[in-house]
Amino acid sequence: MLFHQLFDKSSSTYTYLIASAKGREALIIDPVLENVEQYIKLLNELDLKLVKVIDTHIHADHITAASKLKNKTNCTTIMGEHTPSDAVEIKVKDNEIIYVDKLEIKVIYTPGHTKDSYSFLMDDYLFSGDTLLINGTGRTDFQGGNSEDSYNSIFNRLLKLPEETLLYPAHDYNGQTVSSIGKEKKFNPRLQVNSINEYIDIMNNLNLSKPKLMDINVASNIKLGAI
Repeated sequence: MLFHQLFDKSSSTYTYLIASAKGREALIIDPVLENVEQYIKLLNELDLKLVKVIDTHIHADHITAASKLKNKTNCTTIMGEHTPSDAVEIKVKDNEIIYVDKLEIKVIYTPGHTKDSYSFLMDDYLFSGDTLLINGTGRTDFQGGNSEDSYNSIFNRLLKLPEETLLYPAHDYNGQTVSSIGKEKKFNPRLQVNSINEYIDIMNNLNLSKPKLMDINVASNIKLGAI
């Protein structure tokens, strides 16, 4: 399998390019608009055909490259069925399987950060979007976010996966690239709670500032980054 984790410094976003082998079909998860040429270059170097692009949710801190990649490669755009975007071509359901060449990616509905947040599981690789972060969890104070939903998505869905499952989030602000379900259970400070109410209290008192250009980014991402 080919697996590339790419990082956007300005938004601290991780983008993932996956293919079963060189010369095969490829998938990109959470692409950033400013990095399209980097993705195209890597696809060409590996002789890959981009067939599907997934956004884990409507992002607030950057503009997706989904629309631009579709224009350049004729790939199919994918999001979960709860997305507010009418521009996305395929809306997948919880527990559905996405096929890319020989790869199978399971869809997991994980609302909480936003109401349209989804995670994607490929073998022992979990792409958790902003739902579960390394030593953190996605904020729940805008775009239909909900702390109770976040708790349920994390504790009743993601943390039920095998502990050796590798965690690849959509963002990291401290230079960490990968964790595991087992490590997050033991060391993630937001998960060391004894009740859902304790978790909700933590999330409701983060007092974080909103992302710069949030309104512009969200409006653009509902159109899949079309300008």
